[in-house]
Amino acid sequence: MTNSRLTDPEVLESQFPVRVEAFAIRRGSGGVGRWHGGDGAVRQLRFTAAMQVSLLSGHRRIAPFGLAGGEPGAVGSNRLQRRDGSIETLAGVAATSVEPGDLLTIETPGGGGYGAER
Repeated sequence: MTNSRLTDPEVLESQFPVRVEAFAIRRGSGGVGRWHGGDGAVRQLRFTAAMQVSLLSGHRRIAPFGLAGGEPGAVGSNRLQRRDGSIETLAGVAATSVEPGDLLTIETPGGGGYGAER
């Protein structure tokens, strides 16, 4: 699965031991400007089997910049909620083992805004 390909939930669930619990627009994550930056996405995957997960994602520490007076977009985040309720924040580049019941939440960054608001 990649951010650029946006794999269909049905394909993910048929090819991997996961259940897609959410796939939505990350409202308000785009930077403010005369033309607002695009909002990112939120995906939540619940694992149904033990497996290894690898993430390669960007803009987790540095916000996507705005241009010509526009504000930056929101940074992305990767969180893993274990079945016992504990939450781990994962770096932009990370690998970890997951167990059945664990929930991975991926929030992609928003785009930077363009131009100063009037």
